[in-house]
Amino acid sequence: MNLRRARFVVAYDGAPFKGLSETPGMRTVLGVLREAMERVVRTPVDLVAAGRTDAGVHGWGQVLSGDVPAEIDLATLAHRLNRMCGPEIVVRRAEWSEQPAFNARYDAQWRHYRYHVWSAPVANPHLAATAWHVAPRLDLELMRLACDPLIGTHDFTAFCRRPKVADGARERSMVRRLLEARWSVVPTDYDEAGRLLRLDIRAASFCHQMVRSIVGLLVEVGMGNVPAGEVRGILLSRNRAIAGQVAPAHGLVLWDVVYEPTPR
Repeated sequence: MNLRRARFVVAYDGAPFKGLSETPGMRTVLGVLREAMERVVRTPVDLVAAGRTDAGVHGWGQVLSGDVPAEIDLATLAHRLNRMCGPEIVVRRAEWSEQPAFNARYDAQWRHYRYHVWSAPVANPHLAATAWHVAPRLDLELMRLACDPLIGTHDFTAFCRRPKVADGARERSMVRRLLEARWSVVPTDYDEAGRLLRLDIRAASFCHQMVRSIVGLLVEVGMGNVPAGEVRGILLSRNRAIAGQVAPAHGLVLWDVVYEPTPR
């Protein structure tokens, strides 16, 4: 069978799944999508994702790569997958890769996540599935100021969940290059009740729980519990215990993955 490398842009609601990656005995995004795809193309498919998302985390611009039969019409494949897996999982775009060895994970130049916080005295049922409700009014300017020490190349051990390392193996580096961390107010019809705040954060790659840990600390800054001037010291400490809470998963979405200049 003649196979050809395809590239898929996928969106999903993370709430019903135990994360993105396949795990035996658990319902995951990749597991459900792969099984559906194999039913359509009638051959095993190995899907590679651009970025891992934990249980409850959403996706809008997740990118997958995998080999499927060359005679398959990708528009028809996407349509059938959306009927089988939607609305929990949808293929927003499917195209043949011009690069036979394109790898959604290793060829990505940077990843863009968004985190939403509903800052209001009362929860909003219409935003509850996609935004973290924080009752105290948050000082947006302090949260913006606290982002500055994080930009650049640093060891983010204080904000990462360390992976398990086999005996005798070398520990993985927690050094990452953060390109952007920017808070904004999202206009909504609910402005009289509160504010919907958004953190846009970009990096070449992220370590496990890095974004949610950063959000957790920045919200503490916004509430006045941690001075913005202490963020640099927390970063340099490499001590996860002093970096504070991990923000809930449901406020996070993998928004976009960029491949520049051209996937090899």
